[in-house]
Amino acid sequence: MADILKEIIKVLPEGKIADAAFEGANIVLYTKDKEYFLDNQGTIRKAVQEFKKRIELRPDNSLCVEMEKAEKIIREMISPEAGIDEFIFDSPRSQVIIHAEKPGLVIGKQGETLREIAAKTFWVPQVKRMPPIRSKLIESIRSVLYENADYRKKFLDRTGHRIYDGWIRSKKHEWVRLSCLGASRQVGRTCFLLQTPESRVLIDCGIDPGEEGTESYPYLDAPEFNISELDAVVVTHSHLDHSGLIPYLFKYGYKGPVYCTAPTRDVMALLQLDMVKIQRSEGKEPIFTSEEVRQMVLHTICLEYDEVADITPDVRLTLYNAGHILGSSIVHFNIGNGLHNFAYTGDLKYARTNVLEPGNTQFPRLETLMIESTYGGKDNIMAEQEADEYLTKVIKDTFERGGKVLMPVLGSGRAQEVMVIIERLIREGKVPKAPIYIDGMLWDITAIHTAYPEYLGRNLRQQIFHKENNPFLSDIFKKIGSQKERQQLILEEGPCMILATSGMLAGGPSVEYLKGLAEGSKHSLVFSCYQPPGSLGYRIRAGEKEITFRDSARPETLKINLEVHKVEITNHSDRRQLMNYIKRCNPQPKKVIIVHGESSRCLDLASSIHKQFRIETEAPKNLDVIRIK
Repeated sequence: MADILKEIIKVLPEGKIADAAFEGANIVLYTKDKEYFLDNQGTIRKAVQEFKKRIELRPDNSLCVEMEKAEKIIREMISPEAGIDEFIFDSPRSQVIIHAEKPGLVIGKQGETLREIAAKTFWVPQVKRMPPIRSKLIESIRSVLYENADYRKKFLDRTGHRIYDGWIRSKKHEWVRLSCLGASRQVGRTCFLLQTPESRVLIDCGIDPGEEGTESYPYLDAPEFNISELDAVVVTHSHLDHSGLIPYLFKYGYKGPVYCTAPTRDVMALLQLDMVKIQRSEGKEPIFTSEEVRQMVLHTICLEYDEVADITPDVRLTLYNAGHILGSSIVHFNIGNGLHNFAYTGDLKYARTNVLEPGNTQFPRLETLMIESTYGGKDNIMAEQEADEYLTKVIKDTFERGGKVLMPVLGSGRAQEVMVIIERLIREGKVPKAPIYIDGMLWDITAIHTAYPEYLGRNLRQQIFHKENNPFLSDIFKKIGSQKERQQLILEEGPCMILATSGMLAGGPSVEYLKGLAEGSKHSLVFSCYQPPGSLGYRIRAGEKEITFRDSARPETLKINLEVHKVEITNHSDRRQLMNYIKRCNPQPKKVIIVHGESSRCLDLASSIHKQFRIETEAPKNLDVIRIK
């Protein structure tokens, strides 16, 4: 593999390829020959078949039509109905990114219009959907990639060289080890180090929102973790307990790739920036800055579901839908060219929800499965239909007495699930019509949901493609974006519902709303997501009636007079779904590792899987190292 670029050029017609480069695991060839670009007579397809790699042919930048002229040509070719918003020209890679409201009208039948654009302009078009809900934050995240196109091209090429240029470590032995640096017999600070003699891959790097200081971070001081040896980081999804510490790696010198889906990249960057903002507002020194978040975005390589990508010389990665939140992934590793196949579910939902399809169970090969157990205890059975009915009753009763419903939510997942449910309840007349206030960042995350409809469940996707039915665009939803607006909302009379982060009342606007509403008996507080032991949410849910806040100069004590409700509708699988997932997993794993749950739940689920399926199980502790091959 060391000279794969030279080997590919050798099998192509002489003199046609001006340059060759890697874009991560993909190979890009550049030509200065217009005729060869327009018709390579199947030679590229033959090279793909021979080398079993993704190979793309692009025109050398010297062939590209001048940008203004190219934009004019493209606009003349495409119907105004497509709603083209902007063009971004990525000169180093001879690509033009076209943002449009209706990408299908830009692509044309079977990609016909795209081929025509390339033939007339010698720019390779990429079409991106403009979300119906606009967000400056999303646009600024994406502009990082375009403004640093030269650096990005060099970074992707460097990543490809690491994958293809041969082994840098020992080839004498074959083994696979997994180090548990967090989320083992606990929920939070998810972090696992996958090692082979050649590769070091970090799976997730999150925080524990319920803890303070170093107790909230993974064990990055473990002897086997060396940031300078790290080859890749793989992120299952955007929640902070899985992604909250990734910018910290860049602060300490990591310059390698971060692999995840595009929605995960966008949402985790938003959540990380919000985390920095909250830490500053609480008078704390943030553990990383927005510059490190920018670096992370710049080094992220996005993969689609089911796309197979080499990430090191002996590790191949595929992402599958996990059903948990937008873009959440089960990460599957093919190690050592078939030596061992390992998958980690991340946070998993094995049931169709209002927003997503259920998690994937079909793999090409699988020997070891690592599964979450947040709700893995014997008694963790969710009656989801009853929970929907209970939520309806709580909202209806609170609205009828003129109260406000405060629901602390995680930034991504539960909030959008609740939005879809509430919109339907109001549309069907089951709940009186009242405004639903969406606090700042949740609005941006909802915008991302509308930008990536292909990641949503079938029913919701259909609604989003027809704007008039898009539940996220309903006039019941109102955006709250400032401290002043929050205070006005707290003082306003009349029923409403407020969705705000954080879901565990660990800082953020949800705490501000709680302070303003806690002593009013006509209001309701609804918990819908996991509350870690020790967190403020956990204490209130457990029945504490007086809460003291010590984060200001003068401690503030609040009486909890509002009604407190717990609605267990979750984006995690409950006990039955987890057991059913193992049953339906194809092929059946030979070993199951149980993580991401309270100790008793991990052990209980491990015991049940072993008894029912006769599969070897293990529930490791933090800092345990497991040899999986």
